[in-house]
Amino acid sequence: MSSLKELREKIQAAYRTWEKNTYEKSINKNPERQQTFTTASFEPVKPLYTPLDVDADKYNDRIGYPGEYPYTRGVQSTMYRGRLWTMRQYAGFGTASESNKRYRYLLSQGQTGLSVAFDLPTQIGYDSDHPMANGEVGKVGVAIDTLADMEILLNDIPLDKVTTSMTINAPASVLLALYIAVAEKQGIPKDKIGGTIQNDILKEYIARGTYIFPPKPSMRIITNIFEYCAKEVPRWNTISISGYHIREAGSTAAQEVGFTLADGIAYVEAALDAGLDIDKFAGRLSFFFNAHNDLLEEVAKYRAARRLWARIMKERFGAKDPKSWIMRFHTQTAGSTLTAQQIDNNIVRVTIQSLAAVLGGTQSLHTNARDEALALPTEQSARVALRTQQIVACESGLINTIDPLAGSYYVEAMTDTIEQASEEYIKQIDSFGGMTQAIESGYVQREIQKSAYQFNRELESGERFVVGINTYQVDEPPVEDIHQVDLKQQEEQIHFLHKIRNERDNTTVHQKLAALKKAAEGSDNLMPFILDSVRGYASIGEICGTLREVFGEYEEQVTL
Repeated sequence: MSSLKELREKIQAAYRTWEKNTYEKSINKNPERQQTFTTASFEPVKPLYTPLDVDADKYNDRIGYPGEYPYTRGVQSTMYRGRLWTMRQYAGFGTASESNKRYRYLLSQGQTGLSVAFDLPTQIGYDSDHPMANGEVGKVGVAIDTLADMEILLNDIPLDKVTTSMTINAPASVLLALYIAVAEKQGIPKDKIGGTIQNDILKEYIARGTYIFPPKPSMRIITNIFEYCAKEVPRWNTISISGYHIREAGSTAAQEVGFTLADGIAYVEAALDAGLDIDKFAGRLSFFFNAHNDLLEEVAKYRAARRLWARIMKERFGAKDPKSWIMRFHTQTAGSTLTAQQIDNNIVRVTIQSLAAVLGGTQSLHTNARDEALALPTEQSARVALRTQQIVACESGLINTIDPLAGSYYVEAMTDTIEQASEEYIKQIDSFGGMTQAIESGYVQREIQKSAYQFNRELESGERFVVGINTYQVDEPPVEDIHQVDLKQQEEQIHFLHKIRNERDNTTVHQKLAALKKAAEGSDNLMPFILDSVRGYASIGEICGTLREVFGEYEEQVTL
């Protein structure tokens, strides 16, 4: 039997023969379309990949088996042969009543989990009647002011049977408290509800901007949530560490993984500094990634992220429980790739991105709708987006085997490349003293800006093509039948908020807010005080305003 070294030498010799006698003759006769080929993240792509590009002798350590460390091939031993990913369409607009209708419609069409979008005032902790909220109420998500809105939003939705993801960060503690309070009113105990809050404030400083408080008190609130849920809400995923918005801001695949995992490291370190046991909270950490257009690079990205996180948790932090090593993640198709031109093309883009997410082993998936470059999706376009997932699940055959692209020389080489590049970013962030310091220095923002600039430069120069933007353009009439949020809904929301304020026991509310302020000034876990406040129908604006008085507000640093 030939040794591995002899086999590699034979392959090397055969490759050189092919390259000289077949490949070079071919390109001399018919030159390739361009001098260099790269991925969407500017990584060079060779014309052919062979066993020479992978470490076959390290299969067990680097690739392994599904459901086992280092989880390169998936976090469950049967993956989709046992259970499909959760189909969780992101939705929310206008009032709670309007959004509730959309949720119940999507559930009736086969969606298997809720994903709530909140309007900008809610995301930054303002009530609908605040001057800063004017013109934004209900625009990019649902307006939630008090427990009364949350009761309407979740009406007739069994919270012990449906899991809910809430895309909320700075006021995540308040929205989680509102969800718990609604469950209590449904007669469902806290330990029976399941879902996720995004709760990832570091990426807000990096890429998205819906922050309220400075980093230190923000990290305190996050670790308070970790501690509270570990004891009281054990089925809840306490954070969704988000690379999605980092990628939307223009990062590469490796930057998305490296910066996201560096955020994860910062949260773990903050929890450990707060005295939490890593194996008590790490199993409820989850991640949120983008699904971009370069299908094979994206598959490699997810595999690299899983493997790298497993090593970080086991080797860097010494976690003992295998559940602590597992990276579970939600995926959303890339909103930044959607075009307002030829919007039906977006259905194709989303399909490619969905395939990448599924081939990469996601645990849940949101597919964007064709018209989201123009407005919130219509009911029809939301249904097509959901059907895209269902067709992939029912008709593509991808789910019949686990990690079907494993062993692809290209995919395995790209997985190694992304892992190594991501690890270098983490080392660089460590050299600053951690993610908070790296953000404050502007390093992370500058790296993303450089990548975004490179992409736009290539797009404008014609080095990179986007169909309908700089190639295959057509004249087309304006798109009709897009979703419009009725401006009267802002007036209705404000009127409802004032009604709740007039009907509640305001003396009790003020007492509860005073208790919250005192707790914030001390070192108590804030979750019980926030929950007590929302039960009394204190508003998001009042709760966040109370915390603003103690913690202050974050002011963005200009990055040059």
